[in-house]
Amino acid sequence: MAVNVPELFGSMVFNQKVMKDRLPKETFKALKKTLDDGEPLHIDIANQVAHAMKEWAIEKGATHYTHWFQPLTGITAEKHDSFITPQDDGSVIMAFSGKELVKGEPDASSFPSGGRRATFEARGYTVWDPTAYPFIKEHTLCIPTAFCSYTGEALDKKTPLLRSMEALNVQAKRILKLFGKDIRHVATTVGPEQEYFIVDRKLFDERKDLLMTGRTLFGAKPSKGQEMDDQYFAALNPRIVEYMEDLNETLWKYGIYSKTEHNEVAPAQHEMAPIFTTTNLSTDQNQLTMEVMKKVAKRHGLVCLLHEKPFAGVNGSGKHNNWSMSTNEGENLLEPGKTPASNAQFILFLTAIIKAVDENQDLLRISVASAGNDHRLGANEAPPAIISVYLGDELHAVLESIKDGTPYNRATNQKMTIGVDVLPPIPKDSTDRNRTSPFAFTGNKFEFRSCGSSLSIAGPNTTLDAIVAYTLKQFADELEQAKDFNSALQALIKREITAHWRIVFNGNGYDASWVKEAEKRGLLNLKTLPDAMAHYLDAKNIKLFTELGVYTEVEMKSHYDIKLEKYAQVLNIEVQTMLEMINKDILPAAYKYIRDVSKTVADLKAVVPSAKATAETNLLSTLDGLVNELALKEEALCKAHLAAKASDDPMTIARAYVDSVIPAMTEARAVADQIEPLLGEDYKPYPSYEDLLFRV
Repeated sequence: MAVNVPELFGSMVFNQKVMKDRLPKETFKALKKTLDDGEPLHIDIANQVAHAMKEWAIEKGATHYTHWFQPLTGITAEKHDSFITPQDDGSVIMAFSGKELVKGEPDASSFPSGGRRATFEARGYTVWDPTAYPFIKEHTLCIPTAFCSYTGEALDKKTPLLRSMEALNVQAKRILKLFGKDIRHVATTVGPEQEYFIVDRKLFDERKDLLMTGRTLFGAKPSKGQEMDDQYFAALNPRIVEYMEDLNETLWKYGIYSKTEHNEVAPAQHEMAPIFTTTNLSTDQNQLTMEVMKKVAKRHGLVCLLHEKPFAGVNGSGKHNNWSMSTNEGENLLEPGKTPASNAQFILFLTAIIKAVDENQDLLRISVASAGNDHRLGANEAPPAIISVYLGDELHAVLESIKDGTPYNRATNQKMTIGVDVLPPIPKDSTDRNRTSPFAFTGNKFEFRSCGSSLSIAGPNTTLDAIVAYTLKQFADELEQAKDFNSALQALIKREITAHWRIVFNGNGYDASWVKEAEKRGLLNLKTLPDAMAHYLDAKNIKLFTELGVYTEVEMKSHYDIKLEKYAQVLNIEVQTMLEMINKDILPAAYKYIRDVSKTVADLKAVVPSAKATAETNLLSTLDGLVNELALKEEALCKAHLAAKASDDPMTIARAYVDSVIPAMTEARAVADQIEPLLGEDYKPYPSYEDLLFRV
């Protein structure tokens, strides 16, 4: 049956169209001021909105409502309350007030807080974010909210994101005013491309590592991987087609702009790309997308894996964060201009971004750091851990001519004076793309390619918005004091491009020479989460976030502890799972196979005394050696793990995992992966890579 997409799209969302249809004209007008300009919402308006929202939700089959929020776990949280309100005669009515819409009170003690909230300090508040649309999920009205503690600290990812967006709005408007533009609002927009793997659920259920950690801790390399390049954009498996159709229809109901779908490079790997929207809404939608991907997969007897590196030896999964800035009048501030004046504005914003990225490489790397993403970054399948900016040949040449004061060859061989002389039109798609760059300009946006597939994009975008806002503030402070704006503008751009030229790199980020070159340039190479987090509480970072009001110092210290604690928790689960699989699955399977082969040899020689049984004997000898080696590696892993957990300091523990535990895990896996191919098919301790990647 054909799907009427326009009718289906947003059908489960209380969006502006629904608001306009269901609210009194004056009420909608007042709410619109809140949505567009951030004006406070009066309780009388909230009550009217709540009533209309409740009536609409009940018509759609909802019986409950929840304040849907994003705690520091990285996933979403919800506590459901029904609409029922008891009456004196024993009956009930369905009611929902403005107070219930605007504010909730879930327990805050059990969510991550970096030790800042004790169990006896349980009070926390959820507060409606009216800029993000409520939606109905499984008979429940979900109201997107911020989440903060009783004492006012943000306990979620949405609050800092909203703060950073407002900071950028304020500073971008100051810059635009210098160009004679009185803009009401500037917002950042994001379109996050989502990569993922799909495996059969029955096979998944037989893998303890996938079940507990989301990735395979063991697995011998299959005879075929991705080396033939025959997976990328290949015709879709019929079972995957059914999954994607169901996924699209479900996402469209939630008003999510699911646009592109295709096979990715690795077998069993796929991608979904949405159309960009405002960063706050896009962040909410990506969180919902990840949840929907998993639920829809389950309906089809499949499992969606969002881990950054579920399989060794094939590409991992990322989430390309396509980021830009736009005014309320629809002007994309990263759209190259066609006149000298518009080009000057574009180049000033571009210069601000280059400066922001260079001065805050550490913060950008921290924003995408996780135990899973450490496996992916720099593995010749994703951008390196070294942050750099790709501009493409055209923009590179333009900025280089400004920096050096040399002729720009395509500009009739003349030197350029920004905003005065003829700066040629900069074509939107005038350059190739660089898939090895962490932060690449792609026509009218930057693609931050370092984000991990399971990551909430709230953190990276909070950081991006904040560092650019901070730089724009510095530029505005300087240019607002200038007597001659054009001269000051030219001087500022030339100075800042020259000062931060080291961050611009158009070459191959996978080449080993880039590591040495980056080191010469003074760029950071933060390979692991602990390496990155060592910089988080640097004075410059605390100054940046606190001056903008994005984070308080207390919140930053909380995030420092939480990130390190989560890293250790993930590794702790992986080690315990690995040890269990060695002792309960791999070694028993090997023992059984050795026993049965030994019996075969004994039976053969009993019947044929002269039989050599060379192949069987060699196999037994090899397996015996590997089994003993694996037992030793398991013992070494246990010792390293116990030693790592001995400290009380989060950074000390995290560093011990990097320096001792992960190498011990790698060594144990290497031996186990040699045992697996030697075992008979009926003795396999778990489904192989061949099963998982090619049998969907």
